[in-house]
Amino acid sequence: MNPTRAVARALKRKGSAAVSDLAVLGLSRPTLFRTLKSLERSGQIIRLRRGVYRYASEEVSSDSWSLALQRHPNGVLCLLSALMFHRVTTQAPSAVWLALPKGARQPARGYPNIKAVYLSGASYSEGVERHKRPEGDVRVYSVAKTVADCFKFRNRIGLDVALEALREGWRARRFTLDELDDMARVCRVQAVMRPYVEALVS
Repeated sequence: MNPTRAVARALKRKGSAAVSDLAVLGLSRPTLFRTLKSLERSGQIIRLRRGVYRYASEEVSSDSWSLALQRHPNGVLCLLSALMFHRVTTQAPSAVWLALPKGARQPARGYPNIKAVYLSGASYSEGVERHKRPEGDVRVYSVAKTVADCFKFRNRIGLDVALEALREGWRARRFTLDELDDMARVCRVQAVMRPYVEALVS
């Protein structure tokens, strides 16, 4: 059982629930709390009060991506939004994740909600793809770059999200090992990723 998927589905079904209500999933308390923290960090759930969580029902759509990029022309869809764009995740973030150049102004509050990460040099410029869509052009990192970014920001979005991205991207043949290694080098996470990649392809 995938803890992230199980907890997200349970909260989506219930709308909101206390930690005690989620005990029926059969997860250990450390795993449950770790999963809740990861889901909260990624924006999929909202903590209402101590021990009570609500599913973040407002999922961003492709027009939200375009609106966010119009507000920040130098932005690039990254992390959970890039995974969603490429359809290699079960995550459903309620915010648009954008990579911005270091030194850029912080996104103002408004619609859509934007979660920003600040990158510089090759970690910002490498792996950018441009896609034409009816609602507007979209700048988004490639799947290989996004997987590497997920490991780079694993403490923010959760290691389980990074592992799912690696697994699903490889299963769907969305990158080669050479492409993944290049992006891992750019993001300086080769050593972190190596054991997971070796386990995946062995």
